[in-house]
Amino acid sequence: MKLTSKGRYAVMALVDLARFNNINPVSLRDISLRQGISLDYLEQIFLKLRKKEIVQSVRGTQGGYILNKKAKEIKLINIFEAVDEKVKTVQCKKESKKGCNGKAVKCLTHNLWDELENHINNFFDKKSLEDLVKDNSERRVSNG
Repeated sequence: MKLTSKGRYAVMALVDLARFNNINPVSLRDISLRQGISLDYLEQIFLKLRKKEIVQSVRGTQGGYILNKKAKEIKLINIFEAVDEKVKTVQCKKESKKGCNGKAVKCLTHNLWDELENHINNFFDKKSLEDLVKDNSERRVSNG
């Protein structure tokens, strides 16, 4: 199981955006510079985030992006779903009687991996952008 850079970068960019969200719209160029993510890649990610109404764009010289909801209402699972990121620990379909190995039955450890997938997705469903912004600011204060 591995999250792609698309999912990780989407979360990083939105945490960055959430830190500045109450001030002004944030440009993708600023996020790109602060987070070291390619501007082209951010544009692709934010197109998907905008389609799923996680962010909205603001036009003009002071334009950029703002969150469409409060940071505490945006769960990590919503972000992953918006950028077509799926956390899967098994290759087979849950409702299928066949296993990942193509045999008639599921493998001996199928339930273990299926349970892990549920734990991971529940974790991402409980964590919000606000949690990550708070974690980040608390860490900076204690290191300073």
